[in-house]
Amino acid sequence: MANILAIDTSSAWCSVALSLEGQAVQFRHEAVTVGASQLLLPWIESLLSDAKSSLTDLDAIAVGIGPGAFTGVRLGVAAVQGLAVSQNIPVVPVCSLDAIAAQLLESAVFKSSHPQRLMIAIDARMEEVYWASYDIQEKRLPSRIGDIHLTKPEDLNLEGVQLLAGSALNAYNQSLPQFIGPIDPDVSISALGILKCAQQSLQDGAHCEVRQLEPLYVRDKVAFTTAEREEGKK
Repeated sequence: MANILAIDTSSAWCSVALSLEGQAVQFRHEAVTVGASQLLLPWIESLLSDAKSSLTDLDAIAVGIGPGAFTGVRLGVAAVQGLAVSQNIPVVPVCSLDAIAAQLLESAVFKSSHPQRLMIAIDARMEEVYWASYDIQEKRLPSRIGDIHLTKPEDLNLEGVQLLAGSALNAYNQSLPQFIGPIDPDVSISALGILKCAQQSLQDGAHCEVRQLEPLYVRDKVAFTTAEREEGKK
């Protein structure tokens, strides 16, 4: 088993997990009101100290690269860049929706419904939703079908989906297409999902050098000129 530090700051939570061979996974996950910038590095130092370990013992550092909160994603990526460069540690970038899909496997809703295809849909703000569909594979994490989409809530393509999960269900309950099937509106991203994805990626030989690490921006533009806003109303 690889020694992995996993972090995520792409949401309103600061989340860190440490998996070392022969030890139970250490995990810290708390909502942050101002930001994770003052918590992240002290948490990492504390987890490594408690495990009587250091960065030099790590085989990889995994990080959530989004989509998610712009500032949070950049914070996580920058922190991992600094840590990885200092010790020349490989990094594993993990998509937020992939991590949520991995966590969903442990939920009671998933275990009771046994879906063959699921969708993760999360609130992207600005009356939009990030979403992706996944096939379920035996003894592996869910496999994403195609790209991550950014659409209006009503434009989700639910064809073939047997389980729908994510924060969009609460945020846009009245706007989503009708779905008759099990749902999990409460599952959200954490470093445990990042860790699960990183473990599989390393088993598959998939990681990258720190210089290749960058945020995943599905939304290309978050600010519009007055003319663009008026054009959008037409």
